Amino acid sequence: MAFRMWASSAANALKLSAGGAGARAAAFSISRFFSTVHDGLKYTQSHEWVKTTGDVATVGITDHAQGHLGEVVFVELPEPGTKVAAGGSFGNVESVKATSDVNSPISGEVVEVNAKLSETPGLINTSPYEDGWM
Repeated sequence: MAFRMWASSAANALKLSAGGAGARAAAFSISRFFSTVHDGLKYTQSHEWVKTTGDVATVGITDHAQGHLGEVVFVELPEPGTKVAAGGSFGNVESVKATSDVNSPISGEVVEVNAKLSETPGLINTSPYEDGWM
C-alpha cells in the first residue's frame, strides 16, 4: 500500500501517464527537479558559482538559490580591494522572503563588483549567470 502511494506520487511528480490502448507516450519534465548546469562554471554546496578566466574569477548565485529566495530587492556587495576567504561571507542578498549571506567560493581580492545590482537587484532573478554576477 505504501509503495503504491509512493509510486503514484512519483508518477504524478514526473508527469508520467499510465499506458494503455491509445495512450500518449509518457512525458516528464526533468528541469522541474534540477537546476541549470553551465559549462565552464564550478558550483558550491551553498549554491554559489564561479567562473575563472586567467587569474580573474567571476562569482554569483545559482538559479536554484535565487529561485528559493524569490524576488531580490537589495544586494550588498564588498568594496573593491576587499580580501575574501573561501567559504566566508562577502555580501548579502535580500529578497521579499529573506536575507541570505553570499559566500565566496574562492579566496582572493575583489577587483570589481557589479554596480548594476545596486540599481537593479532583480538582475539576479532574470539573469543570474550573465548580468546577475556579483
